[in-house]
Amino acid sequence: MTSPANTPRPKRKIWNFTPHLPIQTSPYWDWPMKPLASIRYLLQSWNPLALRALLLVFATITWNFFTPSLDRIATFSWHWVAEIWFRNFCILMVVAGGLHLALWKFRTQADEYRYDMRPMMKGAKVFTFRNQVWDNMFWTLGPSLTFWTFWESLILYAYANGWVTMISLEDNPVAFILMTIFIPIWAGFHFYWLHRLLHVGVLYTKVHAWHHRNINTGPWSGLAMHPVESFFLMFDTMIFFLLPGHPVLAIFLLFHHGIGAPTSHAGFEHVKIGNTAKFLVGDFFHQLHHRFFDCNYGTWETPWDEWFNTFHDGTDAGNEMVKERRRKIWNTG
Repeated sequence: MTSPANTPRPKRKIWNFTPHLPIQTSPYWDWPMKPLASIRYLLQSWNPLALRALLLVFATITWNFFTPSLDRIATFSWHWVAEIWFRNFCILMVVAGGLHLALWKFRTQADEYRYDMRPMMKGAKVFTFRNQVWDNMFWTLGPSLTFWTFWESLILYAYANGWVTMISLEDNPVAFILMTIFIPIWAGFHFYWLHRLLHVGVLYTKVHAWHHRNINTGPWSGLAMHPVESFFLMFDTMIFFLLPGHPVLAIFLLFHHGIGAPTSHAGFEHVKIGNTAKFLVGDFFHQLHHRFFDCNYGTWETPWDEWFNTFHDGTDAGNEMVKERRRKIWNTG
């Protein structure tokens, strides 16, 4: 008869909600190649009601109605820079602030679709002001917003002065569409390699560890990071010095970080709309990274986590993969 002392304890439930597991990465990089699956995935990822397509729509609206004209930008002035800063400030307040109020403050959908049941931390010395939300807001609305404005102002100034090649949908529709499809892949490429570098040595302990204070994340956590990290996060806009593009595509790329980070860190898979409708905002792929630290450095659209054996698919097998990697590191350390 098994004694109480020898009775195995039941496994603690890690997640309150998960998407369908195992999570899947894009088929772009599969071998042998899967062209039909890749085309199907591409069409699904550009669903008109999905976040990616909406980012492009918002970028187009932002460029046409909420961005200073290139004629003004051609001559440097703090006035038009301030306009861009204020517009981006408003975007963060609406997106990150709105999601925080709805999901965390007023709990409009309670814990439905919530990944991690742990609360935002208060009284913790590790956070500025000893408060996770205040800390996250400070570093988001301070350095991250400043550097977002810096990179956007720089690339728009380059377009205004003819330093980079501009194309338009009307004059070169094929190149424009190809660049539009390329941007999310490029954003994932840049994020993976920057992120992987930030997990090495002093770059982690002195820089990226700031972001990893957020073991459980909320909307304000996405851009809450060390100023060195927030400076380089949107460095990928420099791709337009190498490839032809358009200001709306530059804003679209920047939105992958400025809007994509708050939504992907929201802590919920979906935002409920009414009683039955829902809108995908969360990113369980990256939520796993915050929980287990040394896995899922990139995005579900990039192949390197699978290639370098750091892909956690959300299952128990993924948990074991992380444990095995840690054992190997400790044994060789």
